[in-house]
Amino acid sequence: MAFNHLPAAMHDALEALSVMAVTHSVPMATNQRPRRPAGETGSRPSPGMVLDRLSSGESRAARITHTEHMPAREGRHAVWPHRIRPEVIAAIESAGIDHPWAHQAEAAEHALDGEHVVIATGTASGKSLAYLAPVLSTLLDGSEAPNGRGTTALYLSPTKALAADQRRAVRELAAPLGNRIRPAVYDGDTPVEEREWVRQYANHVLTNPDMLHRGILPSHPRWASFLRALRYVVIDECHTYRGVFGSHVAQVLRRLRRICARYGSEPVFLLASATSADPAVAAGRLTGLPVTEVSDDASPRGELVFALWEPPLTELHGERGAPVRRTATAETADLLTDLTRQGVRSVAFVRSRRGAELISVIAQERLAETDRSLARRVAAYRGGYLPEERRALEHALHSGELLGLAATTALELGVDVSGLDAVLIAGYPGTRASLWQQAGRAGRSGEGALAVMIARDDPLDTYLVHHPEAIFDQPVESTVLDPDNPYVLAPHLCAAASELPLTESDLDLFGPAVPDLLPQLEGAGLLRRRSTGWYWTRRERAADLADIRGGGGSPVRIVEAGTGRLLGTVDEAASHAAVHEGAVHLHQGRTYLVRELDLKDSVALVEEAVPPYSTTARDTTSIAVLDTETEIPWGAGRLCYGSVEVTNQVVSFLRRRLITGEVLGETKLDLPPRTLRTRAVWWTVTEDQLDAARITPEILGGALHAAEHASIGMLPLFATCDRWDIGGVSVPLHPDTLLPTVFVYDGHPGGAGFAERAFHTAEAWLKATREAIASCECEAGCPSCIQSPKCGNGNDPLHKRGAVRLLTEILRETPEPPPADPTPEPTPQAPNPALEVQKAPGAPEGPGTPEAPGPTETPEGPQEARNPS
Repeated sequence: MAFNHLPAAMHDALEALSVMAVTHSVPMATNQRPRRPAGETGSRPSPGMVLDRLSSGESRAARITHTEHMPAREGRHAVWPHRIRPEVIAAIESAGIDHPWAHQAEAAEHALDGEHVVIATGTASGKSLAYLAPVLSTLLDGSEAPNGRGTTALYLSPTKALAADQRRAVRELAAPLGNRIRPAVYDGDTPVEEREWVRQYANHVLTNPDMLHRGILPSHPRWASFLRALRYVVIDECHTYRGVFGSHVAQVLRRLRRICARYGSEPVFLLASATSADPAVAAGRLTGLPVTEVSDDASPRGELVFALWEPPLTELHGERGAPVRRTATAETADLLTDLTRQGVRSVAFVRSRRGAELISVIAQERLAETDRSLARRVAAYRGGYLPEERRALEHALHSGELLGLAATTALELGVDVSGLDAVLIAGYPGTRASLWQQAGRAGRSGEGALAVMIARDDPLDTYLVHHPEAIFDQPVESTVLDPDNPYVLAPHLCAAASELPLTESDLDLFGPAVPDLLPQLEGAGLLRRRSTGWYWTRRERAADLADIRGGGGSPVRIVEAGTGRLLGTVDEAASHAAVHEGAVHLHQGRTYLVRELDLKDSVALVEEAVPPYSTTARDTTSIAVLDTETEIPWGAGRLCYGSVEVTNQVVSFLRRRLITGEVLGETKLDLPPRTLRTRAVWWTVTEDQLDAARITPEILGGALHAAEHASIGMLPLFATCDRWDIGGVSVPLHPDTLLPTVFVYDGHPGGAGFAERAFHTAEAWLKATREAIASCECEAGCPSCIQSPKCGNGNDPLHKRGAVRLLTEILRETPEPPPADPTPEPTPQAPNPALEVQKAPGAPEGPGTPEAPGPTETPEGPQEARNPS
């Protein structure tokens, strides 16, 4: 029975009940009709049955370290608010959705009341419909205006793929409403001839923060009619806006609010997030507005079987004779092959572009040995593909033509992958929120699903597969971002001034760091103060000062040397490590060798080849303390947090045998160094502490170095970061502290909040680090505990037992760190930070035993949609 079509008097009574969130439990199948790709019939195998088939055989069964069974859950229904137009409710019902879940109705109610709201519920819980219902209803109201566009809505997603997927969903849902709902994607792939139509006639524009930053806001007069009528701004997958990327997006949203106010609109922000800690706080920090939280997930959930899988040790030996575990890439390729042979629709999430390509190639080759038709049903999906390649893969995925997909995080972010049976997660994705987001891609429409996390050979993954409570008994993390970072804020102040002169009344909007930054920007000749405000002084586009994805510089084009064909792009920040001379580059299943990296023209020339190895870049790092912002006693030593300057240089690369990961050799490189001003946490130890831990001068460097590597590997468990977002240096005698010191720093200009989180969770972080080292089954250290894949010193020296004794001694007298400051002060040692944006690095290399950040395999995360505009 559709309550929304009852007489008005009964409607009012039921509306009062819905506001009170009166709900009822219902069978899972009554809300939404399950959708399966064309051509698929029959019942699915149970998740337990699929796992039993995967683990058949003694060697396979021993690889499962833990299995978590999560029972099915029934859903709770409510009724739509009566203010949602009947035509919209009828369209929703025609899509097979008879009633909203309780959280959908609650979120829609807040939106119609003009309240900013964040919906933080599980994957496939219907967050899209929760904001689409009020948005479509309001757009219908606006379609009755004389100009046919009395209200508009703006949708922001972190990736192009998600925006394209959402447009399909909107078109399908709004089809019964005719041309009164006119959705359109506006991004870097939108043809020039279509862009004017979007500006003038579309009332539901789907884009990304990059295009908003570089395209829409700088050209706001051309968008005047759209912005004047803007009623809703939808921010999808808002939990991905963290670190430096999130800080940039926060300032872009403040610029949007300022421009909207100029045109007389005050849009309501509707945010959708995966389950996260304190979603209202994070959403408020992102938007700068008070946000209401809806987090009681009332949707049904099918049975989920979640297995933790550790690849076995091999007979091979790596650096310094360490045992080598079978790679997560090889193990995932095997599992994806087996699932495809069983007809189980699966996606394998991989942390790097190269990993996605490798897994798809290996699976295709093995499937071709028995059934060539199956080999064609497996593919890779990653950033860097050309637009037409992405669209073809998305179509094949939706049609069911593809049975197995090796994908980067582009498909983590809400793209509707209907009908999946299983998810493989090749390596811990960095946060519990992301882990559950990926696991939730399977089992849609209330059906059961299997998720398998395959551990990589590193400290964090090894720790997690042997400590399942760290995954299943812990809440998801808080989102870390710092909009007041001066390296982030300064270029956005310039961009805002170029859009409209900054006035005194604007300063509060952009945060407390503005008064200190404006004089610096004036002194640098970027802004000029006049009686009416601050004006942009240059001819260049101010928006180009900020690369909101944090990469900096122009993307490097990857060009086939013989033909001149453009294969794709890689971020400038990643180019030294990813496309250096001699690097192996994978694209659409083909392997290329980089013959030349031209940094001046931002071009990497490649030739097709079939090398029997992959490549991994190595670098060296030195660090100098600029300012100690906070320090507290840690026994006789100190725990500190502050500003540092890091000098980093890619110096060589390793060649590793495919599948096994065996090191075949190392080749030197001649690339320029780079400098970085950022934030760091560091701890010092005294001679008395070293004596108590029985750390002699001969093993001091190895003990510090091992503790540094392991602590970097473990930090993502405590801060919403990736291992490649942070770096470290350990020094037996640092010239600034005059003591043995271990540094861990943010790999982004001005900091990203990760080192600060490490400072405030130091005791738990270092306890987990000690446990990870001590519990590893190796004798003298291996990649699962203290070796790092990116160590510029070749993982030498390292001393496993010394690291355990050192951390044990330090943890005897743990300090009480001060509470985290919710509004951190800007870094005072960064003069004219706007000038540092995209500044060419250059400083000599220094001593140290480092692990520097930098994606040697172009890891994804929020960076998946680099340069989408």
